[in-house]
Amino acid sequence: MSRIDRREFLKLMSAAAAAGTVPWLSSCSNEAAAAALPKDFYTIPKRGNVRILHCTDFHGQLNPVFFREPNVNLGMGDAFGRPPHMVGKQFLKEMGLKDNTPEAHAYTYLNFNKAAKQFGRMGGMAHMKTLADSLREQMGGRENTLMLDGGDLWQGSGTSLWTRGVDMVEASNILGIDVMVGHWEFTYKENEVLSNVALFKGDFIGQNVRVKEDSLMDDGYARLVETYDGRGLYDEDTGHAFQPYVIREVGGARICVVGQAFPRTANANPQEFFPDWSFGLREDDMIELVEAIREDEKPDAIVLLSHNGMDVDVKMAERVPGLNAVFGGHTHDGVPKPLKVKNVEGHECLVTNAGSNGKFLGVMDFDIDGGKIKSMNYEMLPIFSEALPADKELQAYIDQMRNTKYDKNIVESRVKKMHYNKNRLGKTYKEILDEKLAIADRTLYRRGNFMGTWDQVLCNALREEYKADVALSAGVRWGTTTLKGDWITMEDVMTQCSMTYAETYVQEMTGHDLLNILEQVADNLFDPDPYLQSGGDMVRVGGLDYTIEPSKKLYERITDARLDNGHLIEADQKYTVAGWAQVNRTPEGRLMWDVVRDYIVKNKGKDNVLKLPKINHPKLVGVMKDPGIADYPGEAS
Repeated sequence: MSRIDRREFLKLMSAAAAAGTVPWLSSCSNEAAAAALPKDFYTIPKRGNVRILHCTDFHGQLNPVFFREPNVNLGMGDAFGRPPHMVGKQFLKEMGLKDNTPEAHAYTYLNFNKAAKQFGRMGGMAHMKTLADSLREQMGGRENTLMLDGGDLWQGSGTSLWTRGVDMVEASNILGIDVMVGHWEFTYKENEVLSNVALFKGDFIGQNVRVKEDSLMDDGYARLVETYDGRGLYDEDTGHAFQPYVIREVGGARICVVGQAFPRTANANPQEFFPDWSFGLREDDMIELVEAIREDEKPDAIVLLSHNGMDVDVKMAERVPGLNAVFGGHTHDGVPKPLKVKNVEGHECLVTNAGSNGKFLGVMDFDIDGGKIKSMNYEMLPIFSEALPADKELQAYIDQMRNTKYDKNIVESRVKKMHYNKNRLGKTYKEILDEKLAIADRTLYRRGNFMGTWDQVLCNALREEYKADVALSAGVRWGTTTLKGDWITMEDVMTQCSMTYAETYVQEMTGHDLLNILEQVADNLFDPDPYLQSGGDMVRVGGLDYTIEPSKKLYERITDARLDNGHLIEADQKYTVAGWAQVNRTPEGRLMWDVVRDYIVKNKGKDNVLKLPKINHPKLVGVMKDPGIADYPGEAS
C-alpha cells in the first residue's frame, strides 16, 4: 500500500468498527475453561504506584491460537538447567506450578492435545486488551501504567504480510502499546517500516540501530526520512536511526525505557530490506548510554525493552550497571518467574520474557517513593481466550480487516511472486485463509530445538517440489500449532511461511558443504557464550537423519548423517538440496506457502487425512541428564 492507501485503510476500519457492522465476542465462550480458573486469576492487587505491562513476539497473530511449548530447550554453559532451559515437569517444579492445571498447559507441552481441547485456544489481541484494561483499572487508571512490546509484532500471518504490517500497527494502537522495539519488523522495506512507525501512536526505539555512514550523506535517504515526518533518523550526530530511549511519567514516577532491537538482524535476515541501517549488540554503547541517563536524566527507574533473547539478556543484565529490569523477547520463552541477576555493581536486576503469539501478558509493579524503588513484583498471566471476553472495538477491527477483499494490484505488486491461484482474486482475506486443506494425523507443531512435525510437512513439500535428496528449513520459532484431528487450513500454512522472502530453491551441494551448514547452525544455537548465539533453533532437515552431540565444539557435533534410504553422506559426493528463505540471495522458485499448500492437498488420503510416514528427528547424544529435554521421540543417550 502507498502511504495514502494505508491511512484510508485505517479510516475504513475505524468507521466500520464504530458503526458496529461486524460481529464481536461479548462473553466467555467456554464455561468449562472459565470454571477451571480461580475467580481472582486475572486480578492483581495494586502493589505500588507504577505498573508495566509487557507482551512480545505476537508474530502477526491477532486471533486466538494453539501454540505448543517445547519439549527440548537445551541450555549450554552457564545456562544449563537455568530457566528457560527446563521443560515439562522439571519446569513446573522450578516455577512452583502443579501438573494438570491450566498453567501447566500454558507453559509446557504436557498432554498438549487433550489440554488444548479442554482449555481452548490462547491469546488473541482483543482478549489481551480486555485483560490489559482490567489491569489498568486495578492500578487506578492508564496514567499509572505503561505497556511495552518486545518486537516481532508485524510479521507471521497472511494478513500481516498482505497489509505490510499495517493490520498489526493499528491493532497495537487500539491495544494501547506505548513503546516497542523491532526485529522481523525490519524485513519489510525501509519505506514500509518508516510508514508503520509513523502510524504507530507509541514510541519505536532502539539504541543499537544506526544509520550507515554512507547513508547519512545520501540525499535519497534524507528524502525518505523527510517523507515520513523525520522518522528513521533520530540523531544525525550519533547516527541513531530511532530514539535510543524514552522517559515516560507513570504513576508520578519517571520511568526510562531503553530499546534494544535484535542485534543480529543483518546476519539473520536479508540486508536488501534495510540497506541504510546497521545493527549489533553494542554493549559498550549501552553501558555509556545508561550511565549518561543516570547522571543527566535521573529517572526513578531504568528498564531495558529487549529483543536479544533471554540468555543474552541475562548476560547483558550482569554487565550493564543501572538496569532495574529487562523485558525481553525473541526466544519465545514463557517464564512466569523473573530471573534475579546481580550486576557488576552488586545490584539486582529482574530479567523476564513473555513468551509468544499473544499467549501471555507480563505484569511488573514498582513501588517508587522519593526516587527510590522500594519493591518490584512480577507476575505473568496466560491469556485463556475462552475465559476472557474479547474487547468489542478491537475485535470489530480485526473482523473487518479480515473481511477486506484481496487486492491483486496492491498485494502482488508489493510481494515478489505473490501468485497463489486465480481463486484468490475477489475473495476476502478470511475466505482465503479459511480454506480447508486436509486433516492432521497428529499434532503439528514447530517450537523446539530440533525437528517439529510442522517442519516435517514443510521439508516434505520441498523435497516433492524439487525431487530433492534433502530439504532444509530454517529453525525459526514462529508458527502456530494444529491439533490432531483438526483441519489444516491455509491460515495454518501462512503462520508457518509468511515472510517477505519466501521464495524456494534447489541446488547441488557436496556432502562436505551440507554437513558444514548443519555444524554452523548448531554452533549458533549451542555455543556456550550467549553473545555468539542467534536465538533460533536447529535448522530443520528433511530426508536426512543424523546424530548430534550439542556439548561438542564447532565441526565436531554432527556424525552419522544418512539419507532416508540409509546412504551415508559422503564428503565429496553431490546431493540435491531444496530450501527456502535464503538470506544472501533471492531464489527463483515458487513461494513456500504455495508449495506447502499443494503438497498437503495432493498427499491427503481419501479420508482427507494427511499422514506423515516419518519424522526426521536427529539422534541426541550426551543430553539425557539435561532438564531441558523430556519425552524426546526416537533414540537418544
